[in-house]
Amino acid sequence: MARLVIFGAGDIARLAHHYFTHDSPHEVAAFVVDSAYRRADTFLGLPLVDAEEVTGRFPPSDFQMFVALSYARMNAVRAEKYAAMKAAGYSLVSYVSSKCSYLAQTPPGDNCFILEDNTVQPFVTIGNNVTLWSGNHIGHDSTIEDHCFITSHVVISGNVRVGARSFIGVNATLRNSITIAPQTLIGAGAIIMKNTRPKEVYMPERAKLFPKSSDEIDL
Repeated sequence: MARLVIFGAGDIARLAHHYFTHDSPHEVAAFVVDSAYRRADTFLGLPLVDAEEVTGRFPPSDFQMFVALSYARMNAVRAEKYAAMKAAGYSLVSYVSSKCSYLAQTPPGDNCFILEDNTVQPFVTIGNNVTLWSGNHIGHDSTIEDHCFITSHVVISGNVRVGARSFIGVNATLRNSITIAPQTLIGAGAIIMKNTRPKEVYMPERAKLFPKSSDEIDL
């Protein structure tokens, strides 16, 4: 089994440990965080080491790496650690769930996290360091550029390009043949019908409180 070090010690790292352990050929050997954030010597019963020491204790010649971080600062934190671990010499691995329908002709880039019930149609291109949480539809001929985070039950129609470091919230819908510019933030439930510009933010209308209580409504 390939031995793996996970960068992170939060919820995403805990989930990555579960998925890699139960649905991949990798064996997780340790976790790593920046020294300023290390609060213990172990995490999930495995060594938790400082990033400044990881190459000495778990050298890139013997271990691979997965950066398990969130979308903080529009994915900048994950992108920075991704670059730092590559510069340190690590091979960064991707996880694609065995319960994902991955029909594209080319595999995703490195350090991708593609969970269960995603449908990735033919001719899709997925870049590096992309997270696809569970249950998304990625339409044919679409491209997802590096360092994006796509949450759950997002519909990306065919021939869409999603620019680098974009974030797409749950249940968002993107119509076909549009371009989502880099660092676009699309909120939960938004419907995007046209091209966006870099760093734009799209938030849909929220549900409004009805003036009657539920026991006053005939269902």
